[in-house]
This record gives sequence, C-alpha cells and structure tokens, in this order.
Amino acid sequence: MKFLSPIVALTFAILSFLPVLAAPTKPWVVPETLKVHGIFRSHMVIQRDEPITIWGWAPVDTEVEVTFGKNIATSKAAGEAGRWEVKFAPQAATSVPQTLSVKGGNTTIRMEDILIGDVWVMNGQSNMAFGLKAVYQAGFESAQAHLPLMRHFKIQAGAESEYVEADLNEDFIFGKDVEDKNWRVVTPETSLDMGAIGFIFGSRLQRALQIPIGIIDNSRGGASIESLVPRHKFADDPRAAEYLEWVDGRRAEFSFEDFHKAQMDKWKSAEERYQKELAADKEKGVTKKRRRPNKPDGSIRTWSVPGRSPSDAAACYNGMFGVFKGLNIKGVAFHQGFNNAMMNTSCKPKFYRTLMKLMVDGWREDFGKELPVAVIGLCAGGDAQTRLNFEEKGLSSAAYIRESQRLGLMDAEDQSNTVFIPAYDQKIPQLHTKKKKELGLRTARWALNEIYGIESVVWETGNVVSKVTAKGKMLLTFDKPVRVDDFGSEIEGFSIADSSGIYYMAEAVYVETKDKDERFKQILVSSPLVKDEPVSVRYAWSRAPMGNLKINGIPWQPLYSFRTDKIDFSPEVTHQDPEGGKKNSAAVKVLKSQAAEALETRLGKE
Repeated sequence: MKFLSPIVALTFAILSFLPVLAAPTKPWVVPETLKVHGIFRSHMVIQRDEPITIWGWAPVDTEVEVTFGKNIATSKAAGEAGRWEVKFAPQAATSVPQTLSVKGGNTTIRMEDILIGDVWVMNGQSNMAFGLKAVYQAGFESAQAHLPLMRHFKIQAGAESEYVEADLNEDFIFGKDVEDKNWRVVTPETSLDMGAIGFIFGSRLQRALQIPIGIIDNSRGGASIESLVPRHKFADDPRAAEYLEWVDGRRAEFSFEDFHKAQMDKWKSAEERYQKELAADKEKGVTKKRRRPNKPDGSIRTWSVPGRSPSDAAACYNGMFGVFKGLNIKGVAFHQGFNNAMMNTSCKPKFYRTLMKLMVDGWREDFGKELPVAVIGLCAGGDAQTRLNFEEKGLSSAAYIRESQRLGLMDAEDQSNTVFIPAYDQKIPQLHTKKKKELGLRTARWALNEIYGIESVVWETGNVVSKVTAKGKMLLTFDKPVRVDDFGSEIEGFSIADSSGIYYMAEAVYVETKDKDERFKQILVSSPLVKDEPVSVRYAWSRAPMGNLKINGIPWQPLYSFRTDKIDFSPEVTHQDPEGGKKNSAAVKVLKSQAAEALETRLGKE
C-alpha cells in the first residue's frame, strides 16, 4: 500500500471538505403547452444500441403519449418544471425512416425521417467550426456529398450561458435568421455549411460503416477550455474550485444597468465628436466620409458578461453541450487551443492540463463512462519555424498547450477509447488553417481502426520510452519506428540544452543497427553549442514547428511534439492574480531575450 506524503494528504483532506459549487439557479417557466427538448427534430439520427430517452415539458399533470415507430410509451408532466420523460428499448442501426410523435393535451408534435445510427459531437473552438466551404478541396469534397444517411445539427455561438441550461435556445440553432431548425440531410449544398473536420470525419465513417451518422457541431469560435469543462467538475480540483469562485464573484458584481449606462455614455461622447466633425467639415466647405457611431440597442454580447463569456468557466458547456445531457452519443472529437496559447496571461499550461482531465472525465460522467474521445492537437498557424528563426520560434506557448492537451488526456480516469492526434505538421500561415481535411481523415482513421475495429484501416501511435545521456549527446528510444516524412534522410525539429536551459537547434541522426525490427527506433541528438552534458531535448516545439518524424513513416501519423524536461512555463499566472499581467510580461521578456541570444549565437557560428 502506498502512503501519501503530508502535503498530498493535506491537499486531499482540504479537497474533501470543499462544498460542491452549485450553478446559479435560472428561473424556469413551465410551458403553457406541450414541448419536446430542442435536440429532437425531424431528420435526426438517434444513437443505436443504447436506450432511447425522449423528454420535454408540459403543464403539470399533463398526460403525454410518445410514439416512436411502432413503439408507444406514456408519461406525466411532473414536478415544478412539468418535466416528462419516456424510454424505449435500444435499436440496431437502420436506414428505414421512423416518425416520432408526441401528444399532450390538445397538442401533437410530429418529427419525420428519423434514423438510427451513430452520433458524434464536434466540440472545441473556431478551427473545429471552420466551414468546409473555406478549406482546400472544398469543391471536390462537396461534390461527393450525396449522403442521405448522414445528418448534421449545429448549435451556434451565442448559446453560451452562466446557467446549466435545460433546453436549447432556438435562436442559436443554425442561427437566429434561419427558419428551418431541423437536422440537415447532408447534400453537396448543405455540406458546405458544415464544419470541415466534422464533415470529413462523418462522411468517411458513413461510407465505411454504411449506417446513418449524425454530427452535432457545438464548437464555439473564441472558446477557451475553461468554458468547455462541465461546471460540476470544477469542484474536483482546488485550483479549479478557486477559479470558479472567482468567476461567480465577478458575475455577482456585474450590473446590466451599469453596463448599458456605460455604453450609452460612450456613444454620447462619440456622437458629440461626430457632430462636431460634421460641423467643421461644413464650415470648411469640404465633404468627408465619416462613420457615425452606432447607438446601443440594449443588446449585450456574451463576451461582456462574466460567467457567460466563452472565456469563463463552463459557459459554452452549459448552453451548448450539457444542455442535451440525456441524449446518448457515440463519441466526441475535440479541437481547440488557440485562445489558451497566446503569449500573455491566457496561457496557463499547468492549469490547462488540469482542465483537460476535468473536461474529459466530466463528459464521461454526463454521457457515458466509456465515451470515445479524440483530442486533435492545437493546429500550426502563423509563421513557420525555419533554420533562420529556429530558436526564437522555439519560444512557444502553443507547444506547452499541445503538451497539456496530450498529458491532460492521459490523466483522465480511463485511458481506453482516447487518442491525441497531432496536427502541428499541417502548417499554413493563418489563424484558421485551411488544412482541415487532413485532420478529419486522421480522426476518422482512428475511429474506424480503434473504435470500430476495422484493422485494414491503418492507424498507429508511438511514444518515447527512454532517454540516456552519453558523451555529450542524448539518446532517445521509441517504441515504434519513427521515420522521416516521405522516407527522407535528414531529421528536423530537435533542439537541445544543457543545465543553462538555453536551447539550440540540434543535429539528430538514427542509430544504426543490424536488427531490422529495431531500425529507426533510436535517435542521437547533439549540438556543438552545448558544451556541458545535455539535460534536455525538445522536438517540434513551436507554434508552426519544424518536425518531420512520422510513426512508421506514414504521412498521417506524426510523432507528437515532446520535451524531456519538466521546466514550468514561467509566465504562467492565475486568473485571480491582480499582478498577473506584470509577472507575465516580465517573464516573457526574459524568455524572448534568451531565445534571441541563442539564435544569434548559433547563426554566428554557422
């Protein structure tokens, strides 16, 4: 039996006495007539091989009859909310359309063309939401999108909430101005409005499995991971609990009246300035195009409301994911990171790792213990790392976030049915990279191989298993062959440091062996600029890094970025620290200076 250290034991003792951080209570108005939860609509896909739960609300004591296909079940609206619920036995996948009919009082709600298959959720931020119409090969892919057995449902930005919502907000299903709120059958036209990763992933699954596939896209542009974690999970970690308390405190202090007054005061000042400029133009006899300030209309963006902002605890989960808890789903693909990887106070790698674990564990508590989860690593936008900027670009908050994504997923309570999918090799100099097809294909390969058991679909991951320092070099050993992309000869992307902690671009070569089974499993890393014994090696450590190693040399299987050191990211500060900005700025300044000096030193020696 292992014994806890006094510090660890104290931490657990404190945690055990933390109160569960309850969500703010949102007033609920019992509907005047029958209502079905907003996720249930015509053309939807319901998860196969799992109990089918249908629920909604009605005036208290209303008798509700639900017919699904040939099956009938009844319920009664009960409790203060007037909630009703029925369950049907699991069904195998079928492409035969069924009708869902709900009767209560004088109201009947009919939903047509419902299929049974697998439902996958696409969660994250804008690079997950990024539409098929904007990526490379959009026309080629959409031309093939004659997929009557694939369906799509989108929950838009704006649905985020400080409350754990019970139902979907109609305004944010496919957008406020869209009349048809039903699930969409995927066609060449509708595919272009889907998130690119979700379309590529879902279309490959549908074609391979020949069953209905439903894609729920609830990704939110600009979302930080804080907003994507189920609210109840913040109580599981002292740092997360303290952060949530800080968010709730800001929300309690927020005044809509004061906010709108400030907006009006700002507009009045701008309007006065605008009128003075017009008068001055008239006096001078000149005509200039001047933009008149927009008068506030009383609306308020979620960004401006503490607790509702897509940067704040659980906001996106509350209104965009947990809102349909009770619906069985097959799995989740997740692609996020940019808003947590900026070189300022938003980048908190240690906290991000904690939140990643809480998020995955929370999903599984809400949607099933064995829920498959694919985390697609932060993509590689911005300027690419090259030999001429290697050390400066090696100062990368993005690399720390990728590491936290991978390690946080490994911290989850159950490692089965999970995967971290590297994306850094798909470089493009933009915030929203157009190379989304590659990421959708990788995720589909993982799912078809690991989740659906199709062995002919190639998917494999690999790991660093050991590091040894000898004669001024670092020897790395991998559990799988790691070969250069396209089976070339020069290995790129390694840096190396001694005890000074200064990293230089390194030379990396394979260790030769006669054993065919061990070839390409060992790499020696070194640099003439590292005079003392090396203590650390990093690989693909940049926002858009050099790094060309693939598992078995296969293009869609990149070796994940990694480091052998455990040095904390010194600019990391807490949300709650009032001096956080100053501390972050000072630490970043030191790191930038070190990186610039290292680059100058290496280029001066070459």
